[in-house]
Amino acid sequence: MARRSGTTHMTLTCYNDNHGYGWRHVDLFVHDEFGRELNWVHWQVDADGPDAADAVTARMEPDLRRVSEWRHGVSAGGVDYWVADAAWT
Repeated sequence: MARRSGTTHMTLTCYNDNHGYGWRHVDLFVHDEFGRELNWVHWQVDADGPDAADAVTARMEPDLRRVSEWRHGVSAGGVDYWVADAAWT
C-alpha cells in the first residue's frame, strides 16, 4: 500500500492461541509513513481468528472498520496471525 509523506495508517492484528496461553486478543497498531509502530491498543476476544476479531471490534470500537482482507502469517514462534488495514469512519 503506497503511503503519502507524513501520513499514518492503522492495522488490526489477531492471533490463534497456538500455545494455549489463554490470552486471546486483537491489537490495533498505528504506524507512520515508514511502517514504524507509533502506538497500539488491544482488547480481549472469546475465540481465535479473524471472525472473532471482526465481531469484537464491531462491539468495542463501532466506528473502526477493517478496510482490507485479512492477511495470514505465521510468527517465528509458530503462532498463526492475521493482519488487516483499518480506518475510523
